[in-house]
Amino acid sequence: MALSRHLLRAEHAAVKGLMALLCVLVLLNVVTRYAGVPIYWVDESAVFSVVWLTFIGGSAMTRMRLDFAMTLVTERLSSRAAAVARAVSTACVLAFGLMLGWMCCLWMDPVGIAASGFDAKEFAAQSFNFLYTERTQTLNWPTWVLYLIMPIFAAELVVHGTANLLEDLGLAERSTLPDFASTPAEGIVN
Repeated sequence: MALSRHLLRAEHAAVKGLMALLCVLVLLNVVTRYAGVPIYWVDESAVFSVVWLTFIGGSAMTRMRLDFAMTLVTERLSSRAAAVARAVSTACVLAFGLMLGWMCCLWMDPVGIAASGFDAKEFAAQSFNFLYTERTQTLNWPTWVLYLIMPIFAAELVVHGTANLLEDLGLAERSTLPDFASTPAEGIVN
């Protein structure tokens, strides 16, 4: 529970930083294009900022229980049945985080790249996995660094999903969210 709380605070800071970065990049793009001297790497930077912002924000919303909910059925259930449905839904989020983490391990193959002596070309030749040899178009950054948001998101979902499930099962007291987090409206089943 404490790990989830600290992670949520870090996510909040990251979201604020990424939103500020995105605003600066978009304004820089507008000014340079209007001046007739566009800077092409700004577009790519803005896209990657939005991607990271989306995943980190999505994780924070999961913990704050501000994710989307279908309440057509659960609002007609008894309070006990609705609590069971909420726990099942939260368990599905946790299962998704675990499966995404497993898929990221298969995709990024940390054991395989380490066995290749962290030689990306050797690893690609053996596994046909070119993740570590690819670079972005204008920034010329290694793409695997930008793709790290996927296993980070998976780990965040596991932490927040576990905390939410413990609360739903009554094994932990429902924590109050930090000042920046609002609680969902009464009656919404997540």
